[in-house]
Amino acid sequence: MQVNAWEERINIPTYKIGEPDRNPMFLEKRVYQGSSGVVYPHAVIDKVFDEKTDKEYIALYLENEYLKVMILPELGGRIQMAYDKTNDYHFIYYNSVIKPALVGLAGPWISGGIEFNWPQHHRPSTFDATDYTIEENADGSKTIWVNEYEIMFRTKCALGFTLYPDRAYIELHAKLYNRTPFPQTFLWWANPAVAVDEHYQSVFPPDVNAVFDHGKRDVSSFPIATGTYYKVDYSPGTDISRYTNMPVPTSYMAVNSEYNFVGGCHHQKKAGMLHIANHHVSPGKKQWTWGCG
Repeated sequence: MQVNAWEERINIPTYKIGEPDRNPMFLEKRVYQGSSGVVYPHAVIDKVFDEKTDKEYIALYLENEYLKVMILPELGGRIQMAYDKTNDYHFIYYNSVIKPALVGLAGPWISGGIEFNWPQHHRPSTFDATDYTIEENADGSKTIWVNEYEIMFRTKCALGFTLYPDRAYIELHAKLYNRTPFPQTFLWWANPAVAVDEHYQSVFPPDVNAVFDHGKRDVSSFPIATGTYYKVDYSPGTDISRYTNMPVPTSYMAVNSEYNFVGGCHHQKKAGMLHIANHHVSPGKKQWTWGCG
């Protein structure tokens, strides 16, 4: 089957947000997830509402015989839906509403899908619109590009999502540009959400035998924890790769793996999600949970 790529307008139930603060918020001393909470020159939004209405969005689609993917360029160019047609499985959590919480660096942030974060933390512009274009490639694949000029460090990021004929994976290419005469640092990470229950398990490479909390404040053996982690006693031995075994919200990060993958598996549905990247370029591997079920 050939790859189809198209643009469509859809309605999604959406909870409203407040107006941006007209006054600059410098926030030099604010700590955000253990680091700087500086947000200027972004405007800060500090209000979300409980009422929802249908809102029209531009949706960009990629589809072949295996996968159907939906991207929302008006919400940071995030993947909102990634659906496996072969087994009727949303291998990325598909949130059917847009319900912001005040988690983002500049305010609104939403769960679900795949959020692409740069140059700092949960992307200051995660709730802002991007440019986009659809590209046809000579090999029959098609690419959707989303593009942003960010205003904190004046850098540029173009992110391409490619789907190939007869292949059951999404390929991502990021092109980062420094438009200034000075060196600029950045974080780059993708934040995919999955729906978990008692059948879901984290898949880390076999050379990962320890995991760390943020900033290495705590450490645990992995996958079998034998001590206290996040104030939970896992002795004499608990498999913390299984989400159902972790009673509190928990993060764990791996370092120094020689493998290129990290992911998760739903054993009952015999399906899951795997992220593949060159570990020399993209060394980080992290999973975290807000709860099970």
